[in-house]
Amino acid sequence: MYPALLTLALSLHVRASGALQRLHRSERGEGVISAAIAVLVMAFLGVAMWIAFKGLFASTTEKTGNQVSQIGN
Repeated sequence: MYPALLTLALSLHVRASGALQRLHRSERGEGVISAAIAVLVMAFLGVAMWIAFKGLFASTTEKTGNQVSQIGN
C-alpha cells in the first residue's frame, strides 16, 4: 500500500514542478514588455509636455513683445 502511495505522491510532485517550470518560462519576457511600455508612455508624455511648453513660450513671447511696444510708444 505504501509504495503505491509514494509513487502517486512522486508522480504528482513531478507534474506540479513541470507545470511551475512552464509557467515560469511563459512569463520570462513580461518584465521587458512592461519596461518597453513604460518607456513609450514616458516618451509620449515628454512630447506632450514639449508641445505645451512651446505653445506657452510662443504666447508669452508675443505678449511680452506687445507690452514692450506699448511702453515704448
